[in-house]
Amino acid sequence: MATMTELMPATAMAAPAQDTDEALVRASSAGDMGAFEALYRRHLGRVHGVILRLVGGQNGRAEDLTQEAFVRAWQALPSYRFESAFGTWLYRLAANTALMELRSRRSQPLMDADDGYDGLGSVDSAGYTTALSADLEKVVASLPPRARAVLVLHDVEGWKHEEIAAELDMAVGSSKAQLHRARMLLRTRLGGEA
Repeated sequence: MATMTELMPATAMAAPAQDTDEALVRASSAGDMGAFEALYRRHLGRVHGVILRLVGGQNGRAEDLTQEAFVRAWQALPSYRFESAFGTWLYRLAANTALMELRSRRSQPLMDADDGYDGLGSVDSAGYTTALSADLEKVVASLPPRARAVLVLHDVEGWKHEEIAAELDMAVGSSKAQLHRARMLLRTRLGGEA
């Protein structure tokens, strides 16, 4: 799949002088591909990080879904209402893109035991070098898909159980139970006390 940079003509690469997200979103909404490129570069690390964690460390699939999330963001920009920070809106859209993938693949295993770990431990969902060890990343990736999704959305992305329950089509109590299950599995698999 072509990256957003490859899809944009060279003349569209110059970002506008205003570099706030709001200014870039307004320019992007008016068709300025350079402004969207600036948003893409600014938010790429965190978008990729959250998707990578949600799909269980499948780096190739996370890259595809990251591109899909940015395409969806470009298409949805006219509906963005500036009611929340652009980053918040974009990360939710990215998480929803990954969650749709998880829902569509519920009956299929998401990864083999050691697949997809080459990209783990490099960039966290905020775009910084991760403080989590590669071992912890591998254990998170090995969690059952729903438990992993709840853990990432709640503990990493800061979603409330009500939001997770609505997005994953489960009861709030199930979201809390999945989070507890994920945390217990992490402790057990990392050799800690339960």
